[in-house]
Formats: sequence, C-alpha cells, structure tokens
Amino acid sequence: MTVAFFSGKRRRAAATIGAVSAGLLVLSACEKPTPLATVTVGSESVNSEAACYNDGKPIKESLVQDCLNKDSGKTVKVALDDKIRFGVDPEIAEHGWTLFIGGQPAEQEPYKKTYRSIPASAFFTSQTGETASKTNISIVETDGKKLIGIWLFTLEKK
Repeated sequence: MTVAFFSGKRRRAAATIGAVSAGLLVLSACEKPTPLATVTVGSESVNSEAACYNDGKPIKESLVQDCLNKDSGKTVKVALDDKIRFGVDPEIAEHGWTLFIGGQPAEQEPYKKTYRSIPASAFFTSQTGETASKTNISIVETDGKKLIGIWLFTLEKK
C-alpha cells in the first residue's frame, strides 16, 4: 500500500487555496452595503448606512412611518450658530433627496446635488418660537412620489 505525502510547499499551497476559496464563499454571501449619508458640523462628521433601504426600489408604504420613527443611534452635537452640511452618495442624489424633521417632510421638491449646507438654527426653532434641545433629522431618498431610502440622525444642541 502506497501513501501519498505532500511536501511542505505543496501542503501550504493547498491550505492557501482552501482558505482563499472559503473566504470568497463567505464574501459572496454578504449583502451589498447601502449608500451612505453624512452629516458634518465643523470638523465632526457622522455617516450612516440606511435605516431602511430596498436596494434602490421604493420602500413599502406600510414600513415608512416605522422607519422614520426609529432611533437613529447617530448623534451630532451642534450650536445654534453652526452650519450643518449634509452629504449623500451620488446614487442617492441621482434620484433626489429631501430632509424630514421629526418624521415630517421639510421640503417640497427633492434636491439633486450631493451636498448642501443649512444653518443649525433652522432645525431647533418650533412654530411656537420655543427651541428644542434635540431634533431628529431624516435624509430621505425619493423619486418625488415614493421613498427609496431613509438615513436617520439626531441633532443635539450643545
């Protein structure tokens, strides 16, 4: 009876090929990451993947309100005289995006550029003139009628 033995080099090569194959198999099972949205104040930037995203297709109407009311987990501290810069990946800007404040649309038309800047004071004054200490902001990708993606952030007054 003959037993085949591999030399040290062949054994290492076979182990390497096996590890690479296993790695590729694991990577092929991963989901593609969602596009990113970023909020920047001064030198502090916070980016986030979408809280709700359907791979570029509209989100079901029944899921939208729950999505807008989720806790963002991404908080940015701002002073009232700061400028807040919002940035989105080009694929979000291609459809258009808008801001929601406290789960309600703040704009009528989708914005089609990847970047914009808005004074922080615009997010903290209520209709009664009182200022809030926190505001939930949603960046919403939309084609004008349907919502495609929702990114959540919380602005907290310093």
